[in-house]
Amino acid sequence: MLVIVGYIVVIGSVFGGYAMAGGHLAILFQPLELLMIGGAALGASLVGNTGKTLKASLKALPGVLKGSKYTKALYMELMTMLFDVLTKIRKEGLMSIEGDIEKPEDSPLFSKYPLIVSDHHMMEFISDYLRLMVSGNMDAFQIENLMDNELETHHHEAAGPSHFIAKLGDGLPAFGIVAAVMGVVHTMESVGIPPAELGILIAHALVGTFLGILLAYGFVGPLAGLMEQQLDESSKTFQCIKVTLLASLNGYAPALAIEFGRKVLYSTERPTFSELEEHIKQSKSK
Repeated sequence: MLVIVGYIVVIGSVFGGYAMAGGHLAILFQPLELLMIGGAALGASLVGNTGKTLKASLKALPGVLKGSKYTKALYMELMTMLFDVLTKIRKEGLMSIEGDIEKPEDSPLFSKYPLIVSDHHMMEFISDYLRLMVSGNMDAFQIENLMDNELETHHHEAAGPSHFIAKLGDGLPAFGIVAAVMGVVHTMESVGIPPAELGILIAHALVGTFLGILLAYGFVGPLAGLMEQQLDESSKTFQCIKVTLLASLNGYAPALAIEFGRKVLYSTERPTFSELEEHIKQSKSK
């Protein structure tokens, strides 16, 4: 929603201000300039990115129009689930969760937390490391190192779409200049026409530079920044899971282990100790 509102503000401010200054909006409608700028940017993007990155970018674009799913409610559900898992391990032993982690979607332990189970990547991360803990062949240091490597790989892979959009935005002003130069060339070859007509051709040429800069800094660039922020938000859930499981491996009780996880969350979504404790009590009473 904020993306659409932001775009409306950009359009209203730029074109509204131009119209209020006495400018003629019709002169700014130059489809051929847009064709040159957009076509060149698209072609360069096809050359400079792999098919995997292009496909991931197209898949990620609809997500920028949605609100963040990483809310306080989701984090409380995540930490409550981790508390239940670690409590079961502490009472019944690691082998007691073997059946749960093999088929999380059918597990009575996990099925109480639909927000978490519906996130395939999150559940896979939790299940994989609980499985390693069950195996008993790796110590906390080795698991932490493996987690760090996996999170680094995940972050690098997930950053592909935002980098693609950022590079696309960076190229638009240059392609706007290309379109403007092409317009100037056309103007120079028409130098014998009356000055009034010559002025219109120059105005058309300058629109290319205007459109390239406006598209880059008013539309595409901010989109890349938003995608980077969304990536940081998604990474925070994995960091929360990581420190909670590592705290448990190092011998901390479930109540203390989830406190480790709570502390790494952003302050805007982090529940207070009392809120989390109350949520866990309510979950037990269900």
